[in-house]
Amino acid sequence: GELFRLRDECREGTLGAPVLAGSCLVDNRLNLDVYPDGCCRFLQLFKERRGEVIQVELLRLSSNDHLLGTTLGSLPHLKHLKSLVLKGGLARDKFGSCQHGSLTSLPQDFGNLRCLTHLDLSFNRLSTLPTCILHLSSLRELLVSHNSLMALPEDFGCLSKLTFFSAMKNQLKGLPQSIGELSMLQTLDLSENALELLPEEVGNLHNCTELYLSGNHLSSIPDSLANLKSLRQLHLHSNLLVTVPASLASLPNLSRLDLQNNCLRAIPAEIQASPFVHLRGNPLGETEPPLQAGNCKASAPVVIHSCISSGSFTVNSEGCEVVLACGIRFYFPPGAASDPLRIQFRSLAPDPQWVKLRHHDVLLSRVLEVKPHGVKFQQEVQIWMPFVSPQTLHQHEVVVRTFSGQTWSDLRTRVEQERESKKPVAHCSVLHFSWFLVVSRLVQNECKVPVEGTLLFSSVDPNIKVIFPHGVTEEPRNVKMQVLLISAEDIEKITANAECRASPLLCLSQDCLVDFLRPVRIQLPLPPGVTGLNLDRSRLHLLHGNLEGQTWDDITSQVVLEFTHLYVVFEVTHFSWYWLWYTTKRYVGGLAKKVYERLRLYQVNFIALQRKKDPEQVLLQCVPKHKVDSVLKKLQNRYRGPEPSDMVEMFEGEQFFAAFERGISIDMDRPDCVGGCLSFIFYSHLKNMKEIYVTTPVDRKGQAVKGQVSFYRGAIPENIPEDASRRRKGPVLWLTTLPIKLPQLKPRRGENPSPPSLLPSFPPLNLGNAETGYLTQANLLSIARRVGADWETIGFNLGLTYQQIQRIRYNNRENLEKQIVDMLFSWAQQNSEDPDCVRKLIGAMEESGRRDIAGEIETIIGLGRQKYSESLRRVGLEQESSTEDSAIAMM
Repeated sequence: GELFRLRDECREGTLGAPVLAGSCLVDNRLNLDVYPDGCCRFLQLFKERRGEVIQVELLRLSSNDHLLGTTLGSLPHLKHLKSLVLKGGLARDKFGSCQHGSLTSLPQDFGNLRCLTHLDLSFNRLSTLPTCILHLSSLRELLVSHNSLMALPEDFGCLSKLTFFSAMKNQLKGLPQSIGELSMLQTLDLSENALELLPEEVGNLHNCTELYLSGNHLSSIPDSLANLKSLRQLHLHSNLLVTVPASLASLPNLSRLDLQNNCLRAIPAEIQASPFVHLRGNPLGETEPPLQAGNCKASAPVVIHSCISSGSFTVNSEGCEVVLACGIRFYFPPGAASDPLRIQFRSLAPDPQWVKLRHHDVLLSRVLEVKPHGVKFQQEVQIWMPFVSPQTLHQHEVVVRTFSGQTWSDLRTRVEQERESKKPVAHCSVLHFSWFLVVSRLVQNECKVPVEGTLLFSSVDPNIKVIFPHGVTEEPRNVKMQVLLISAEDIEKITANAECRASPLLCLSQDCLVDFLRPVRIQLPLPPGVTGLNLDRSRLHLLHGNLEGQTWDDITSQVVLEFTHLYVVFEVTHFSWYWLWYTTKRYVGGLAKKVYERLRLYQVNFIALQRKKDPEQVLLQCVPKHKVDSVLKKLQNRYRGPEPSDMVEMFEGEQFFAAFERGISIDMDRPDCVGGCLSFIFYSHLKNMKEIYVTTPVDRKGQAVKGQVSFYRGAIPENIPEDASRRRKGPVLWLTTLPIKLPQLKPRRGENPSPPSLLPSFPPLNLGNAETGYLTQANLLSIARRVGADWETIGFNLGLTYQQIQRIRYNNRENLEKQIVDMLFSWAQQNSEDPDCVRKLIGAMEESGRRDIAGEIETIIGLGRQKYSESLRRVGLEQESSTEDSAIAMM
């Protein structure tokens, strides 16, 4: 009865299952991992043809199959089984990533499979190695990579016939001493674990020819490795090694010793002189830095800099740590600067005219400029930059990008958490100052291709490989690989065709303009749902795209495609984008171009809200579609307005404008206004939000003003697809319009029809200093129009006494506008000599819950600083001593 229920569960799409299942049994082999219902087929065969099934010597099942647990109980009956594969990773989630299988353990009687020589349990959920494996006395090859193993059993060495063991991509922190008893072991792969120490017994693996220990936490390796006389390849890159034994150079058969990306400052001369040693990415010859793992040396002086957008500080030979108010940190080690050096910094809004994002890049921070440019420090200066966490981005990595004056390049970056706030920061080290920003890019795998060739595979999808044969190049060259996984759901949604399928998108690039001397072999997985058994070759197309993604050519007839059950292999001599498509459509290149364009578009909505207490204050924002509800929920207590606009699609870095129309205009002169329109740049992970004040020439005492704000596309990003660019050409392109209403003003009791000027009779005012910027009388009046009923709270937070507040209220009773102006200018007169008063004003606004005004002040102080400097020059009062600081602050 149980078998009939299972057969009914998987009957859909498998009519005639007995015939199909029987056809899978060939020469004592059962390859069932290529079928989505493989376990159902096995159970059916086991019931109906048990005598033949128990003679099977090779069995492959997918551990992504939901019937795996039921199937496991039958496997110990296969006494003749020699090779068993229970591997995950064959199914993909909604993001297109390989899903780990469901296997967490094995039945104890698995140990009775005395003939089993090969066992593959990769891509599963094993946290401990099943003890029954230790009873497999004939086992020669064991693969448990891509699991969650924390440790190996102490008696692991009892697998005395083991010749191949792979536990790559687990969480192993140590190894049992018994591992030295694996005297027949030839290949040991423990890369990408958490190993901190190797036992001396590893040196007893006398038959080992390949040892992979890359991507661990090893700071040293035992001298006993010099006993591995059969060793040909030793991979130790991306560890924390500070020393290596010189005896490694004497290994007679060693042909590759990979020590790249470690902490080696000195190595034995014997090793350095060996031709097979790879040392790139080590600080050879450098002195030990005082800063380790992101913690600053306690004795270094700490400078807390209060300026948010720009400023300067001095560094001398003693070094220091500098913390900026915006969260950016610098660490200058002692000796980095030989003489006192003035460092200037400023935080800039990203400008797409010179911030060049590559395809599928996402901007995560503002732009930081640090001067002087071109000065080389004696030691690396460390920088920590806060960024918006890309929580929704899959298969991406965070890097700091810097501008050399001609091109942007990515720095080696480590993502850390701030010690107190726990917010993410990007940590990098530099010898020169320039422009810096944080981006999220597609995960990049790279290698240096030597004359003898090498292998490069993707960490996003290990099934994607590039094989470089011997003699592929005359000189070593750097090669980079990026992979974009695309789900079947996305392909179906964009093409509106359920039969269209596509493989992951592969981008290959190199630092050499010359094609390879010999063909390079590329392995790509077949599109989802397509296998070597059901493949219709007339529907399979290999596409080649240029690096801009503008054109996609079908090169299927120009290359030789080799097929396996799950992969296709082909050869090329130059690099670009490669993409496998499976479809009945004829013009596949146009289809791929459309999909590629849509993958780079973001769906957004525009919102325009007015503050409930002050309708003249308008909040404009461009919000990614999936964030609209949460954003509106946060704003609903303080703002009201129309429903969000209809959905619009935009590219990362695309410019758009907001224009107020039908009797409403922007209330003040702003540096981000172009022709009366407010300029925005869309970045999907940054806040595309501005709060402004609007005004109208219409007398609102007699009527309300029903205006609107319209959004228009602006400059076209240089790297968007040609078809999209063509659609955006011509006159300004309208996106959407939202209503804005300024209500009718209610007459105040006893209101004077011709009120006197609101400006108090104070001396000319320039509030602040050259570094933080100046606020003039006009600026302060503009701020006063935004304060509203919160003026008393703001006054108290500015330090005015209760008696002062009461006097201002009495002297200007029945006139709110005069009360606000009197409060602000009274405070300004008392603090006009305080160079830090602008920062105190911003702080008071934030303490009063008016972050909108605080942000507005920060926006206008730059403009106020410039106007103040110009006014001083006009009257000839500019002091020589302030010229340099003013110039620094204005840059």
